[in-house]
Amino acid sequence: MRAATGVWRWRHNPLCRTTDLIEAWVALTAVVLLALAVPAVGWISGARTDASLRSAVLAQHQQRQQTTAQVLRLAAAPTAGPRNPEPAGAPHLRRAVVARWTAPDGAPRTGTVAVRRDLSDPGDTFRLWTDRSGRPVAPPMRAETARAHAVLVGLLAASLVSVFIETARRGIVRRLVHRRYERLDRAWAEAGPDWGRTGAGG
Repeated sequence: MRAATGVWRWRHNPLCRTTDLIEAWVALTAVVLLALAVPAVGWISGARTDASLRSAVLAQHQQRQQTTAQVLRLAAAPTAGPRNPEPAGAPHLRRAVVARWTAPDGAPRTGTVAVRRDLSDPGDTFRLWTDRSGRPVAPPMRAETARAHAVLVGLLAASLVSVFIETARRGIVRRLVHRRYERLDRAWAEAGPDWGRTGAGG
């Protein structure tokens, strides 16, 4: 609103400089872009990311299957390192076990996987995701996770655009201020030698 009133106020003002009018128009343009372009970019980015992630989630669910695995024994400890190897970042929460499960083609499979400590005793069963060949894989991405990622991408895109617009506005205004000072210096250089002299410029 201040930008719009600034443009209107400077239209026929005899004291208006070209740089004043440009600055007012730049401010008005920035306001319009922040109000329209930023939400549009955020929405489009989020929507495209959501569509892409939804396709990825669907593909993962088609390529991965869940089965029931049974713990046979704890995995053998390595020659060096902890007795029960655990994934990095989750100490004392999971342990490696040798388990048996059935592949999608019906063939039995045996391998070493990481499970929660409360499911690591021989005979315990747990749910395991496998690919089409029966190899253990990570669970497919959840739809809620994909949606959250899409929202974050949209917010990030909108934030970057708003920062770009404001940075551009500040850069233009800074350049206009420099031009004003340059013109003032030139005017002072022309009038300075006669400043204070009686009849100077008369």
